[in-house]
Amino acid sequence: MISIRRKPQDEVAGRFGRVQEAARQGADMWRQNAAVAAERIGPIANERVLVVRGWSAPRLRQAARYVETGLAPRVSTFLSDVAGRVEPPKRSAKPGRGALMAMMGVVAAVGVAGAVATRRGTIRDMAKGSGEQAHNATSADSMTVSGADVDGQVHSPH
Repeated sequence: MISIRRKPQDEVAGRFGRVQEAARQGADMWRQNAAVAAERIGPIANERVLVVRGWSAPRLRQAARYVETGLAPRVSTFLSDVAGRVEPPKRSAKPGRGALMAMMGVVAAVGVAGAVATRRGTIRDMAKGSGEQAHNATSADSMTVSGADVDGQVHSPH
C-alpha cells in the first residue's frame, strides 16, 4: 500500500544532498581519468591527426578542381537555362506598331519633301517672273524712248 503521508523536508533534502555529492565525486573521478587518458593518448592522437590531414589535403584539392572545372560550369549553365525558362515573356508593344510608326515617318518625310519642292518651285517662278518683268520693262522703256506709243505703235522721229 502507498502512503500518502508527506515525508519530512529534512529527509528529502538529505537524499538530494547525497545525490549531489555522488555526482560531484563522479565528475571529479571522470576528470582525473580523462586527464590520464589524454596524457597517454595525446602524442598518438596528434600523430594520427597529422596523418589524416596529410591524406585529406590532396583529396580536398582534387575536389576543388573538379568543382571549378567540371561542376561549376554545368551548374551555371543549368541555372541560366532555368532562369530563362522561369522568366516571364517580355511584353512587346502592340503588334504592327513599329510598322505603323515607320509608315507615318515615311509619309511625314514625303510631305516635308513636297512642301520644300513646292516652295522652291514658287521661288523659282517668282524669280523668272521678275526677270521677265524686268526684261519687258527695259524693252518698253526703249520703245518709248525710241518713239513708241502707249498702244505699241512705233513712230519715227521727224
